[in-house]
Amino acid sequence: MRFSVASTRSAVLLLIAALLLAGCGKTGPQAAPGGGPLQKLAPVAAEGAVGVATRNTTRVGGANAAADAAAVARVVYPGLTSTSRPQAVVVVDQRSWPAALAASSLAGAPLNAPILFAEGDSLPQVSLEALEAMHPTGAGTAGAQVIEIATHARLPGRYSVRAVPAAGPAPISGEIEQLLEQVQGGRPRQAIVMGTGGSRASQMPAAGLSAESGAPLLLTDPGSLSAATAAALTRLHRPAIYVMNGATVGKAVLGALAKLGSVTRIPEAGTGESASPAAGAIAAARFTDGSFGWGVKEPGHGLVFANSARPLDAPAAALFSATGEYGPLLLLEAPNRIDPGLAAYLGNIQPAYTTAPEFRPVRGVYNHGWLVGDERTIALGTQAEIDSLLEISPRKLGGAEEAPAP
Repeated sequence: MRFSVASTRSAVLLLIAALLLAGCGKTGPQAAPGGGPLQKLAPVAAEGAVGVATRNTTRVGGANAAADAAAVARVVYPGLTSTSRPQAVVVVDQRSWPAALAASSLAGAPLNAPILFAEGDSLPQVSLEALEAMHPTGAGTAGAQVIEIATHARLPGRYSVRAVPAAGPAPISGEIEQLLEQVQGGRPRQAIVMGTGGSRASQMPAAGLSAESGAPLLLTDPGSLSAATAAALTRLHRPAIYVMNGATVGKAVLGALAKLGSVTRIPEAGTGESASPAAGAIAAARFTDGSFGWGVKEPGHGLVFANSARPLDAPAAALFSATGEYGPLLLLEAPNRIDPGLAAYLGNIQPAYTTAPEFRPVRGVYNHGWLVGDERTIALGTQAEIDSLLEISPRKLGGAEEAPAP
C-alpha cells in the first residue's frame, strides 16, 4: 500500500498548521535517551494542530483528549472545500467512557463522522473551533449536522442537532447501534461485544476495529448479558458476534450470546506479562476472520499509535482507522519506551526490498504511522524509533538482512 494523495495532502496541511501555530504554546526541553537534552523540534499548542512529521510518521494532537480529537478531525477534514467537510460531527461527553467508546462506530463508513469531546455539558474552545472550521454539511441519514451523545453542550444555533441522551453502558451502546442502522440503511451483519469489567487501556483497540468494520460496539455486564445488548443483537437477527477481551465476560454471557448469533472470540494476548494492553492491541491487529478484522501480518499498512494512559485517544483516533490508510490502533505503555512485543511486531511487518538490480525501493510497499498526542504522551525519541521500525529497508535475496547504509 503506497501513500495516497489524500494522505500526503493531510500531512502537508498538518505541517502548515504547525508553522501557523508555532507561537501558541511550548513545553520544556525533554531528556534524550542518553541523558542529554533533546532538541525541541516543534512547540505543543493547546489548539491540537501542531505536529512533527518524520519520513514515516506524522504526529497530531496536543496536551489532552479534546485537543487530540480536534487535531485528528482537522487532518481528515480540513474544511477547505465542500468535499473536505464532514457530513456530521459527533460531540460526546469525555466523562462518559462507554459513550465515547461506542461512538467510535460512527467514524466508520458511510458517515465517517469525526469525534469531538465535550466536558459534561460544556464545549471546550478547541472542540468549538474544530467544529466551526469543518462546518458539517449535514447527513440526511442522521437527520443532523451534529450528533450529541451523553451531552447537551451548547452549540451555535445554526447547526441542526440530534441528541442521544446519557444512559448506562449497555443502553447507550444500544442507542448508538440503532443510530448506526439508520445511517447504514440496514442492519449490520456483525457486532463487537465487550464486557465492561476490563481496563480502559485493554478496551482501546475496539474503537478502531469498530470504525473500520462498521460493526456496532455493544457493551455488557461481565456476569450476565445486559438486556439492552440482548435487545440490540436480537434486532440484528443472528449477526456474527465478535467478543473482545473475552476474559472479562463469564460463561453465562458467552452462552447467552451463542443463542443470538455465531460467536467468535478474538484471541487473547496471553497471560501474565504478555497480557499487557500493548500485546492485546497487537493481537487485535493480527486477527482476521474472513472479511472481518485487520489481519495486519505483512508490510504495507497505515498504523495508529497512542499511549495506553490516554484511553480517550482511541475514539479520538478512530477516524484514522476508517479513512486514509485504515490503520489499526497500537499502544505504547510509556512515553519514552516501546514495548518489546510491539518492537518485534513492527519488525515482522517492516517493509523491505531486495538488492537485486531489478528491484528498487520505489517498487516496494510502505508503512506509515500516525502518532496521537503531544511529546509528553509519546516522546520525540520514541517517535524516531518508530520511524526507523517503519522504514523500508534492504534485504538480501537469501532473506538475511543487510545492514542499512549510514
